[in-house]
Amino acid sequence: MKRTTLLPAILLSVSFFISAFCLGDIRLPAIFSDNMVLQQQANVTLWGWSSPAEKIYITTSWNNVTDSVTANGNAHWKTSIHTPAAGGPYTITFKARNTIVLNNVMLGEVWVCSGQSNMQWSYHNGLPEIEQEFAGAAAKTNIRFFQLPQTTSEHPQDNCPGTWKNCGPETLKSFSAVAYYFGKKLEEQLHVPIGLINTSWGGTPAEVWTPAEAIDNDPVLKEAAAKQPKTDWWPTAPALTYNAMIAPLTQFNIAGAIWYQGESNTGTAASYQQLMTAMIGSWRKAWDKAFPFYYVQIAPFAYGNKHIGALLREAQNKTMAVPNTGMVVITDLVDDIKNIHPKNKHDVGARLAAWALAETYHKEGLTYKSPEYKHLTVSKNKATVYFDNAASGLTLKGQEKKATEFYIAGEDKNFLPADVKIEGDHVILSNKAIKDPVAVRFAFGNTAIGNIFSKEGLPVCPFRTDDWEVDTSKEK
Repeated sequence: MKRTTLLPAILLSVSFFISAFCLGDIRLPAIFSDNMVLQQQANVTLWGWSSPAEKIYITTSWNNVTDSVTANGNAHWKTSIHTPAAGGPYTITFKARNTIVLNNVMLGEVWVCSGQSNMQWSYHNGLPEIEQEFAGAAAKTNIRFFQLPQTTSEHPQDNCPGTWKNCGPETLKSFSAVAYYFGKKLEEQLHVPIGLINTSWGGTPAEVWTPAEAIDNDPVLKEAAAKQPKTDWWPTAPALTYNAMIAPLTQFNIAGAIWYQGESNTGTAASYQQLMTAMIGSWRKAWDKAFPFYYVQIAPFAYGNKHIGALLREAQNKTMAVPNTGMVVITDLVDDIKNIHPKNKHDVGARLAAWALAETYHKEGLTYKSPEYKHLTVSKNKATVYFDNAASGLTLKGQEKKATEFYIAGEDKNFLPADVKIEGDHVILSNKAIKDPVAVRFAFGNTAIGNIFSKEGLPVCPFRTDDWEVDTSKEK
């Protein structure tokens, strides 16, 4: 009899134990932490995990409103809130079985900063100019950093390691210099908090930052991806960093993205424009937002094969056909063509910021577009090249008294150095040995550094007017 009467109590105790064990605390993805920046004046997604069917109460201090959301059967919950104009610091409180309070939350502008080593490079990589920022870094409380560690995954992830940190001498030392200078310029001009998410990895080709289906379903991109040489230092297979270092961010509302990459794709430059178009489109689809995408054209460097750098730069220039993109030209920011990592990151970041300030934030009076080839006319033995973005005219910089890196060719496709005369927004080219010029090239080489600029100080973008086959054999 005693055993019979004890059975219900035992079952009740076991049931209670199982229920208690199954109850899970609220958990948040790492992108939600103290010191974070949320995109201002936007519908912002908040998400996380808890027990199935558990109700979570969320209170935001900027309006003292409490909303609620119930976790689904997969122990996942997601809701959307609208953020007001920039400001802070605020708190966000999540309450259910446990309570999580996020402190020092700011509302402002959030940018993803991605690419390979020239985006990754920091003070620790030998960039002495960053040291000049240390003294005032602690006062830049409106700039916040989120650093993703270098991680790969075979499948898209919904979380990533990391935490938001305030800008300061120590946090700045290991953060992307390009991203910091970009954010610094935005903060100075917009006077709002700036959140910078650095997700970059030296050496990586663009394929690893692109979803697998975008490459696998395209024969051209799939063939090019297969040509990436394997290495012990970084991933080369499609989607590996996208899955681990981009996918976890795609529910987090952002203002836009900046990108510095391309050196590792010089061997497959012919498909790079197609690859970047697919990658940008895939990111925008994942975020469900056609955000601005501004990127850096790779710098002059002594690659081992002829013209591969020039061909990659050409593909990058053509990528501007994708709407809401912009490209920074940096041929003038190189002091050593044997160093693939130019040390001047300040001007790179500032030029990226100028694109964002003008195009995304509609600030007026900024010069941010380099002069670009517009069209070519030929009269007798002279070729005249006209440029966009040169309304104030062109000028020379440096010690050279003549414009360099201009070449012209006749039907024989033999390019010779051109004599150059600058007239306003165009140049007139000639060579006594060429009676009937048909093609022009400017700075079309791996290490070519031109000396012609807009009057406002931006270098002319490298270009060619022909589509002739280019020699990419090994340099001797």
